[in-house]
Amino acid sequence: MQRSNDYAPVHKQSDPPCFRKSKTEGKWPEVEEALRKLTEVQQKAMGGKSKPGKRNPRETIEALLDPGTFVEVNMFARHRCTDFGLDKKELLGDGVITGYGEVHGRKVFLYAQDFSVMGGSLGAAHAKKICNIMDLAAKAGAPVIGLLDSGGARIQEGTDSLGGYGDIFFRNVRLSGVIPQITAIMGICAGGAVYSPALTDFIFQVNDSGLMFITGPDVVAEVTGQEISKEELGGAHIHTKITGNADFFSENDQHCVEQIRLLLGYISPNCKSKAPRAQCTDDPNRKDETLLGILPQNTRRGFDMHKIINLIVDDRRFFEVKANFARNIICGFARMDGRTVGIVANQPLVYNGVLDCDSSDKAARFIRFCDAFNIPLLTLVDIPGYMPGVKEEYKGIIRHGSKMLYAYSEATVPKITVIIRKAYGGAYVAMCSKHLGADLVLAWPSAEVAVMGPEGAVNIIYRKELEAAENRDQVKQEKVQEYRDKFANPYDAAFRQHIDDVIDPRDTRPRIIGALKMLEDKEEFTPWKRHGNMPV
Repeated sequence: MQRSNDYAPVHKQSDPPCFRKSKTEGKWPEVEEALRKLTEVQQKAMGGKSKPGKRNPRETIEALLDPGTFVEVNMFARHRCTDFGLDKKELLGDGVITGYGEVHGRKVFLYAQDFSVMGGSLGAAHAKKICNIMDLAAKAGAPVIGLLDSGGARIQEGTDSLGGYGDIFFRNVRLSGVIPQITAIMGICAGGAVYSPALTDFIFQVNDSGLMFITGPDVVAEVTGQEISKEELGGAHIHTKITGNADFFSENDQHCVEQIRLLLGYISPNCKSKAPRAQCTDDPNRKDETLLGILPQNTRRGFDMHKIINLIVDDRRFFEVKANFARNIICGFARMDGRTVGIVANQPLVYNGVLDCDSSDKAARFIRFCDAFNIPLLTLVDIPGYMPGVKEEYKGIIRHGSKMLYAYSEATVPKITVIIRKAYGGAYVAMCSKHLGADLVLAWPSAEVAVMGPEGAVNIIYRKELEAAENRDQVKQEKVQEYRDKFANPYDAAFRQHIDDVIDPRDTRPRIIGALKMLEDKEEFTPWKRHGNMPV
């Protein structure tokens, strides 16, 4: 018995015109025309040509993302302004490319400004595209990357341009600590445009082409009479070394995208996830004899803390943040047994590793990023104190120094501290001591934990006795040795449980890795609050 077709239409209907095949060609000419029109519009929206010796933004996107993964969003957006002749300019895409793709197989969202389209200036449609891609990144729980090359607000659009910047700033703040936000200064970034990068987590700045300033050289000359070049005012050297506004110095566009890809390999995609764990080929139980010979015999002499970092992390790979700014403290990412860790360490080669205003700011911001994105903190300590002097007092060392206290106390990620040598005074407390919530504090036998150094302490404690002594130098040396025997070692602090263990320097790597494994599922409960009030 033949089965009837229950799903056949009762009345036969003709196909809509756009789907009818041509009897002569056997094609759909209306669809072909629509596709031709689409291709034509897409070509218009692709943007301008590259600058001499410089990639255009689409080429940069291609270099940044995994091959073939970029998907563009809002390609056909355009301005609606009719003032000052803009009604005669059809700016498809409105000077910014937005979309998403993958880096290391993980999703990222991005926007890239196109200076060849009205100087990459920001108008209402331009801003709306950026806001849309930021919103999508938040929903997807993935990093957002901005590639900036813009002359600033589009004057012809008036307050719509200013409002557009405000909308972006608002999202920068609301998404802070939710998803990583990364900015690359690849061209001009002037006026109000600089504040969005400042609100993001990391800034990469390209040498020569990347410029960042509130007011350009012409305005500076007009207002102050000071003649200065663009590079001297806001170049990559200035912002990575003097102001600290930028985190990474990039030699060129290619170097910049390589650095961004490297950073994304270390960090987690959002606040609810952990950083990806890499396959480790470096023995987690490795003990390095070289560690025994790093510290100089004279405790007043400096040494390069980078050497210790390189010897204990996986494959000697350390990705430093703000490497040229406030060099008396070291911050950066590494892996230990494949796990990402954020490292904060004093650098005895620069100002003896003391804390000052700039180093406190640098460390506090890095600590808070790691805490926001579930990255454990490893602190390596060799600190004689805070920077003394009128200059630092007037700069506000009290306020700036307390930022580190706040950041470490606030952090709830695993916190491991290793005291290498000196740990004196309030600076000892600030370097993630047990008193600021460190989960595990280890010390080398060379550690000295005390209120201050032996010589300074003796001068205060025995001042009257030294003044009255005939053989003052001999008495002082005896008292210094007495103080050193009692306090210039880790054992008194260990007796009082301020230190959890004194270890053989060769055991540093396996002990830290063991602690990271032990603290992998750490949970810490804090009182409910809207937010704290950090000393900014």
